[in-house]
Amino acid sequence: MDDSLQQQSFEFALSIVRLYKKLQARQELIISPQLLRSGTRIGLLIEEAFVAPVPQQSKQIDIAKQEARETYYWLRLLQASRLADVDVTPEITQVKQLLHLIAERESARESSGKSSSKFSSKSSSKSLTTGN
Repeated sequence: MDDSLQQQSFEFALSIVRLYKKLQARQELIISPQLLRSGTRIGLLIEEAFVAPVPQQSKQIDIAKQEARETYYWLRLLQASRLADVDVTPEITQVKQLLHLIAERESARESSGKSSSKFSSKSSSKSLTTGN
């Protein structure tokens, strides 16, 4: 896996943290905690996939995809309910992009065979040592 999914999931988590702060300032306490949990967990699971043993990598990515779908749900619900006067269109766009990237990785993994991994330990070492 290249660093694109890792970087975008991290940037999305930052966006969710900032959105959470805005929602808290507007006293939106119903959806914001769920959104914070699921939205930041995506990046964590992607990070964990970089260092997980090969058999567990696809499981981590599958869970990240579930979290992304959940986050997409909370964002749509927040937008439709109008619980807070906050535009979540950028976050909806970001999570759709993450879902697309995850789907691309799954397709690549399936087409190359389940034994090969898109999350190589070489990429992990590079990411950890260079900070990328």
